[in-house]
Amino acid sequence: MTVPEAPATPAAPFGRALCAMITPFTSDGELDLDAAGTHAAGLVADGCDGLVLSGTTGESPTTTDAEKTALLRAVRAAVGDGVPLVAGVGSADTRHTVELARQAERAGADGLLVVTPYYSRPPQPAVEAHFRRVADATGVPLMLYDIPGRTGTRIEPETLLRLADHPRIVAVKDCAYDLLGSTKVIGAGSLSYYSGCEELNLPLYAVGAAGYVSTVANVAPRQLRAVLDAFDAGDTAEAARLNRLTIPLAELMMSSGLPGTVTAKALLGAGPVREPLQPAGREAADGLRKAYEELLAATSQLLLVP
Repeated sequence: MTVPEAPATPAAPFGRALCAMITPFTSDGELDLDAAGTHAAGLVADGCDGLVLSGTTGESPTTTDAEKTALLRAVRAAVGDGVPLVAGVGSADTRHTVELARQAERAGADGLLVVTPYYSRPPQPAVEAHFRRVADATGVPLMLYDIPGRTGTRIEPETLLRLADHPRIVAVKDCAYDLLGSTKVIGAGSLSYYSGCEELNLPLYAVGAAGYVSTVANVAPRQLRAVLDAFDAGDTAEAARLNRLTIPLAELMMSSGLPGTVTAKALLGAGPVREPLQPAGREAADGLRKAYEELLAATSQLLLVP
């Protein structure tokens, strides 16, 4: 299968196919920078345009500020300067988020992933003020992360449209499960949308999204990218077929009751997860492996992405 070139464009400022990368740990729970660099380089070789570090998949709630910086520097050294790196800097505290943003800028981040402040459930004017404060703090573009199922607070479409007037607020990672609202914001044309839910990668792309930020891409980067490549080549039937092949694994990884971090690490053998998370049990791991091997067999024709 021949794949088209897909450089980053203004409509896809960080590329199309982004992986929400896991953070490898050693057997005693310490940050494994060598493994992180190796995994990052492998993801890029297998077709990821960019990487998102220290998101939820990267266990950001249980990594220190210093570890986040060390991880970013190690991955940059491994993949070079041409691969967009988006650093997760979200927290429930605006001042802390600003400090994380500044640290990420100094460490060489190309973008910042900023989630809605969680637990305190601020109203929309406060949500908007939070994002503007972070955007004003650095010269790095922001990807806003709308995931109300985790944070308890939606970034309403009207709020997104207002925030789009900030020159450094350029993108959204969308886990709101509101196709109508997302389509309205995409249609306004001022923010680049990235699907954050694998089952919506193709539907959102079909209505104008820039691409995806995927946990499943940790283990199936070629397979997820192939869906977009087929769609861009005009073969929508092939895009739909390839997308259907990814769904069983995506469902097990993301909707089986275990966090995506846990399921991805079970497949990758990338060290333990940090508490309060617990590793996948034997039955779950065996099911994941079976679904993964079936996906590999069904997509064995996919070529290495140049």
